[in-house]
Formats: sequence, C-alpha cells, structure tokens
Amino acid sequence: MTIDFTPEQQDFARAVAAFCRKECGTREQRDALTGHGKHGHNQALYLKMAELGWLGITVPEEYGGSGGTAVDMCILLEQATRGMAPIGGLGTTLITGAAYEKFGTEAQKRTVLGGIVRGASESISMSEPEAGSDVGNLSCRAEKVSDGWLINGQKTWCSNAHFAENILLVARSDRTGAKHEGLTMFHLPTGTPGLKISAIETMGGKEVNDLYLTDVRLPDDAVVGEVGNGWTQLMTGLNIERLILGAMMLGTAQRAFDDALEFITQRKQFGRPVGTFQVLRHRVADLATEIECTRLLVYSTARLIDANPSKLFPREASMVKLKATETAKKVALEGMQMMGGYGYATEFDMEGHVRRTLVSSIYGGTNEIQRDIIGKTFGL
Repeated sequence: MTIDFTPEQQDFARAVAAFCRKECGTREQRDALTGHGKHGHNQALYLKMAELGWLGITVPEEYGGSGGTAVDMCILLEQATRGMAPIGGLGTTLITGAAYEKFGTEAQKRTVLGGIVRGASESISMSEPEAGSDVGNLSCRAEKVSDGWLINGQKTWCSNAHFAENILLVARSDRTGAKHEGLTMFHLPTGTPGLKISAIETMGGKEVNDLYLTDVRLPDDAVVGEVGNGWTQLMTGLNIERLILGAMMLGTAQRAFDDALEFITQRKQFGRPVGTFQVLRHRVADLATEIECTRLLVYSTARLIDANPSKLFPREASMVKLKATETAKKVALEGMQMMGGYGYATEFDMEGHVRRTLVSSIYGGTNEIQRDIIGKTFGL
C-alpha cells in the first residue's frame, strides 16, 4: 500500500534515504559517527543536512526555512530514522521550534528558527522529579524581579540539553491559582550563568539530562508567549510533538523490520533459510501489516494537521504516538526473537533497536496517558 505523495515528496524521500546510505549506511560509519553508540547525535552530519536545507523543513521562509508541511516533516523523520542517521537532536528541535513559531517574539523567532535552519539544536524542559505525567505539578520557580525573572529549581529528563543552544523552559510563575495555571515559558540559552546541565546515564547512552537552576536571571523579553499561559501553550503543541515522535518510531520500526527480514532470509537452519518456516513467515506478515497501518495513521494525521493548523486533534495525535511506539517496540522485540542469539549481540543493530524503542512508550507522554486521552475523547 502506497501513501499518495506528490512527485516532489517522493523525490525528497528518496534523497533523504540516499543521503543516509551514503553517510551512515554501514555499521562502521555509524560507529565512527557515534563513538560506537555512545552518542546519538553527530553535529558534523547534522550540519550537512542543514546545508541541504532539510533542518528548516517546517520553518517559515521568512526565517530561512522552506515552509514545508507536516507531511514533509514526517517524510524527513521517517527516512532519517529508517536510515539510522545519528541526529538525535532533530526531534526535540522540531518540537521546540514549533512552539517558538507560534508564541515567540520576532527576536526570539529570528534567534531560534534561524538557528535551526543553520544547524542548531534546541531543547524543551517540562519534567521534574515530582512532575512527569502530571506536568501541572511542576514547581521550578520563576519569580518576577525588578530587572526580569529569577529562576530556581530542578528539571529532569531534558533531552539533548547538553548540546542544544537554547532550552524552552516551563516554570511556575504564580502559585495562587489551580495547578495548570501560573505556568510560563522562558527562552533559556544554555550558557546562562546559574544553569548546570548534568547527564543522566541511560540504556541509550547520553540522551537526557538533569537541569539545576540556581538564581538564574533572565530578562523580561525571555518570556515566550504570555506570562501564566504556559499550560495552554503546551497543549497547542501536542499535535506536532506526538506526530514527530510517531514519525520517528515509524522509521525505526521499518528499519528493525528490514534488518530482521535480511537476517532470516540469509540465515539457514535445517538446510534452508529460517524465514521460510511458517512460524517466521506469519510473524513477518503480521509485523509488515502493523507497520503499514502505522504509516497510514501517521500520514493521515499529518494531513489533518496541515488542513487544520489551528485545530487540536487529541484523539488522532495520541493514537499516532501510541500506535507508532507500540509497533516499533513490538517489531524490535520480535526481530530480536527471530534473530535468536544474534539479535542479542552488539555486533548487530537489533539490540540497539530494542533499547531505543523500549523508552519510546515512556517519553512524550507515557502510553498509559495516551490511552487515557483517547478514552476521554469518547466521553469516558
């Protein structure tokens, strides 16, 4: 089944796939780019993509981007993750950039959106030790002072802050109302005095960080959007955030499938390729069907968003995140099972697919939260 892409979109998909084959198509290339898997982002490769104009795919033309659609963005993300391009900063950068595009001042847009186009990575920080799924419970304090804002507190699970240029920080500026009131977004350059970024070691390597903010001073013009309106602003970005995560996991699922299929086609037991045994043929058929269903859901939702950019699609966006991450996880785990001991060996990429997909059902709103959101859209 084929998505009805325009000729230009088909050419774009082929171009991204060809780039990945050339730049990171072999395990040796990827090991060299990632320090044998220790780092998920290679800035030199990222800059090559910037030179091709791909990083600004959704950035408006007035800020140097190409003003592309959500479908265009999904094509880039699917093909880049399928090609295993080590550009771990791209997802959070696109999520963050979308918030600045909607709510940033002209100066903020010039800084952040222009930076994205030239190859800068951006990060967004919401979670805290006591505020994960319950984002409204965050307590990082933003106090209004005469010369701007004074910020103190701790944030956690901040993706890619260690190489980002700026962090879109969500802090509590008012405690007098309900917990979802009194939240404000701030533009925080990573070199700001008082900010300490500390890596959290994970199964996937160096990806996320704790942030410690001690008397961090920001000017009044660091506010992104409206003071106290951070929660509403966050909600308007959920379409794009969940679509981005879904497109990335779609590409990862397809790559895990490709790798498993190649292995079982070549691996022989009992005198014939293991893929010819019925148990594996049926498993391949089920996984291929799940991936195709995911692809249709991702791109149909992208088209909904393109046609209605100001409308929220909580059901569809949560379905994309839920379906794509669960499918990717299933494909990777089934791929490991089909490859047997080789799937567990670090010599092959499958164990890395497993590590990357396991966390996907946690970040960006756990899949339990996504199911709850979907259920509520049916009046439950």
